[in-house]
Amino acid sequence: MSQDPGRRLLRWGSGGLVIGVLGSSVAVVGAGSGWRLGVASGLVVVQVCALWRVVRSPAAVLGLTMATGLAVWALFPAVSLTGALLAAQIALCVLAATRPRRISLCGGAVMCAPAPLALLAGGRLGLPLYLLAVALAWTTGELYQTRRARAAAETRRAVAEERARIAREVHDVVAHTVSVMVIQASAAEDGFTARPEQARQALRDIETVGRSALTELRWLLRAFRDDEQEDGSEQGQVGLARLDEMVDVARAAGLSVVVRREGTEDVPAGCLPPTAVDLTAYRIIQEALTNILRHAADADEVRVSVHLGEAALDIEVVDNGRPRAAAVAGSGRGLTGMRERAALLGGSLRAGPLDSGGWGVRARLPMEGERLPMEGESLPMEGSS
Repeated sequence: MSQDPGRRLLRWGSGGLVIGVLGSSVAVVGAGSGWRLGVASGLVVVQVCALWRVVRSPAAVLGLTMATGLAVWALFPAVSLTGALLAAQIALCVLAATRPRRISLCGGAVMCAPAPLALLAGGRLGLPLYLLAVALAWTTGELYQTRRARAAAETRRAVAEERARIAREVHDVVAHTVSVMVIQASAAEDGFTARPEQARQALRDIETVGRSALTELRWLLRAFRDDEQEDGSEQGQVGLARLDEMVDVARAAGLSVVVRREGTEDVPAGCLPPTAVDLTAYRIIQEALTNILRHAADADEVRVSVHLGEAALDIEVVDNGRPRAAAVAGSGRGLTGMRERAALLGGSLRAGPLDSGGWGVRARLPMEGERLPMEGESLPMEGSS
């Protein structure tokens, strides 16, 4: 079975370090010592072999390397206690990096227990050097675990944000489509007997809207899976390029929609809206039209304006209806979602009743992520989805 490169490096590196430091010290100090040299060398080999399992069982390896290290030191007191327990320090570092803090603190306390022995061979400097080595081993492992926990927290936060974004996308697609389908179904029911051809047209519009929603949902799920499109085309991508399709759906629901585009033909190629700005603009217009269908009483005319400049993309959706009382005092989840979308890009959004009558939504989305002030008529920040 293949091993993780980090684990392999730890095994070979720690083993080589113990052999290089402790093994060489034993060989030098124990030269000509007969059986004691053989026993100490065998204990060093045991430590190296134990370190092979340090990632899986750091506590057990810590206990074994401490026992063998103390035995090596008892055979050759000239070897420093810090060097004799080098393998145990490595095990303590891994214990602090992979286990809860309470367990690693217990391991550190166990490591500190033989500290007075350091005075016998190392003098007054032996004790602080040994304690410093133990503290350094524990701190290194604890720092590694902290960094790993921080990285995991960042990953969880990114996943949560992505799930929220998916939820908003699905809400936009489903809410807009269902609203249009309900209105069309109501129109079909009203004219089923007296105007059968109009009823059939409403049913055909329902089919068209449903198919369009399924296409968007398939693209959305495929995009979040990060898979390539099967045909390699961008046909399902949502953006201002599909604004006319969305407007046709609103017109089929009975609204008279006028679209005005400015600056889309004479701006430099580098000023075309980025994908995030393009998608956000599309969703804001879609949500605004959905709100008109749901909440604007007597609204039959809508003006949609899109102005693309070098610094920002400005959007305006204005109707001539009057908002229902429930809409003005509602929860405002749709508007909250639109404001959040604009704010994520450093933009701003205002919505509310106009002095001239009707309801308006205005948004400014900066092209480079810089927050820009709104221009023109001020709209109160109130309303509902």
